[in-house]
Amino acid sequence: MPPPLPLAGITVVSLEQAVAAPFATRQLADLGARVIKVERPDGGDFARRYDTTVRGQASYFVWLNRSKESLTLDLKSERGRQILEELLAGADVFVQNLAPGAADRLGLGAERLQERHPRLIPCTVSGYGTDGPWADRKAYDLLVQCQTGLLQLTGTEDEAVRVGISVADIAGGMYAYSGILAALFTRATTGRAPTVEVSLFDALAEWMSQPAYYTRYGGIQPPRVGARHATVAPYGPFTASDGKDVLLSVQNEREWAALCGQFLGRPELTDDPRFATGSDRVAHREALDALISVRFCQLGSEEAMKLLDRAGIANAGVNSVHEFLAHPVLTERGRWQDIRVPGTSEPVQALLPPAALSGVVPRMDPVPDAGEHTGAILAELGHGPDDVARLRAEGVCG
Repeated sequence: MPPPLPLAGITVVSLEQAVAAPFATRQLADLGARVIKVERPDGGDFARRYDTTVRGQASYFVWLNRSKESLTLDLKSERGRQILEELLAGADVFVQNLAPGAADRLGLGAERLQERHPRLIPCTVSGYGTDGPWADRKAYDLLVQCQTGLLQLTGTEDEAVRVGISVADIAGGMYAYSGILAALFTRATTGRAPTVEVSLFDALAEWMSQPAYYTRYGGIQPPRVGARHATVAPYGPFTASDGKDVLLSVQNEREWAALCGQFLGRPELTDDPRFATGSDRVAHREALDALISVRFCQLGSEEAMKLLDRAGIANAGVNSVHEFLAHPVLTERGRWQDIRVPGTSEPVQALLPPAALSGVVPRMDPVPDAGEHTGAILAELGHGPDDVARLRAEGVCG
């Protein structure tokens, strides 16, 4: 028998939707926590309907909701709120990322919850915090990318573009996950159950710290330079003779000398005053990139990467998503695992969690259908079949 998962015995109840909170709770589920996802009876989490690309299911939803149980409840009804209260009485963690003010209106604000359930750890995921001038504003991922200045750092000189993944939501979910783990540890060691609050804005603001320092103390913000690095050079993609882009990165003077002598065949460039320091190379980036581009035009991508490897210069081909899916670092290490999704017997592939704990096999259970576990959960709470049928007939649950 494998040893129990680290969070076995921990129950999480989550009023979650979209990305940030579901990302946090899925990671708790990966480690063995029981996650009960409370959804609306009229369709559940709206992220279920973002697309239908994964065997009829939404790609976001499949990514974020494996290994959970789905309970549908109408929390606008008194009976629905009573059932939620029964659940919370036996729960360890409560997570919510409802619209601003919605949790308080339902009596589910952190302070009121802890008055009723002192050992419960409430986690609130908000857009801009639950206090301050923007507490009542809705916040979606791209809005937060705009407000933190990230959009102005991403793209080309002519056009700002969004980061291609939901980076603010992911940042918020990661900090909610780590905050909950810290709160569980605090409760276990001191008996105190701290509340956890994470805003998407604060999470992405933390990730913006380097350009923030650069701008505050340098007087100008880093420029948008496409796939190149704004403050390090050479650091970006170059097109080889076969049309494949190869990205290389030089981080220090030793690597700069190796690039000049072993890859470019131009050791004299090491002492060229235009490129003498990292700041000099950034200031003369266009001239430097032109020199490197000439060399890439003489080489196929595979040959170029072999020469860079030999010189100790970090490099990588610029992959498509299709190439990423077949990447040997994933396939040869068994990182893809089969999971089940609603509506089909055909499995889909999901990546194992990034943090590998020795002796621990993470849980990779199915993605639930909306309300799939409603009857079983209500039965655990002592509701008999007639009561469950009556609740369904009244629209309290699905």
